[in-house]
Amino acid sequence: MLTQTRVHLQTLVFLISVVHLSRPVCVDVPSATGAVLGKSMKLTCISCMKRDEIKAKTLVDWYYMPTKEKDIPPEKIHIYKYDVDSPVESDGPYKGRLTWNGSRDLQDLSIEIKNVTYNDSGVYECHVYREFEFDFFTPSISITKDIKLRVKAKATGDPAALYSQIMMYVLLVFLTGWLLVEMVYCYRKISKSDEQAQDTATNYLAIPSEQKDNQSAPVTE
Repeated sequence: MLTQTRVHLQTLVFLISVVHLSRPVCVDVPSATGAVLGKSMKLTCISCMKRDEIKAKTLVDWYYMPTKEKDIPPEKIHIYKYDVDSPVESDGPYKGRLTWNGSRDLQDLSIEIKNVTYNDSGVYECHVYREFEFDFFTPSISITKDIKLRVKAKATGDPAALYSQIMMYVLLVFLTGWLLVEMVYCYRKISKSDEQAQDTATNYLAIPSEQKDNQSAPVTE
């Protein structure tokens, strides 16, 4: 009985700890590609790292190209750099309009364009270079991500984004409801076990002492 109660208590504590100690994880999501004239636009560039790769030196370079075709060498313009915890804007048409919008752990390497113009339409490249710090060697990787941006005069609704948002909220409500049901179930199990243990102790105490002596006496032929 005590073992079953202990198991239910451990399950309840685990479920509560999942709610309080859960942290957001890195999710590699694509960037939005539709900007609105005169508004700000975030260019999302995410490069997730594994747990054993957290210690790394990260360098980020952002480039802009009016167009990008397979058979034609792109005309790249270096617009932004992040090196040794220091973001640096390059001289040019983007000077003063770019801000760092990434995370401290440098898994989110996004930037934001302020006061978007029609001239900002084109292809943006996010170049990520990581040099990992291990005991005996320092491996490195390079990742390049393209974002094809299109500037519109007015904002238009995105059905896919709306559907994804609805599904996210539905899933969140479902998981929250399931967690509450599990907590109530564990609580009822624990209460029922305690009541059964209390009833057993009460019934034992209610037995007269003579019957207890008779029950404990050995049977002889």
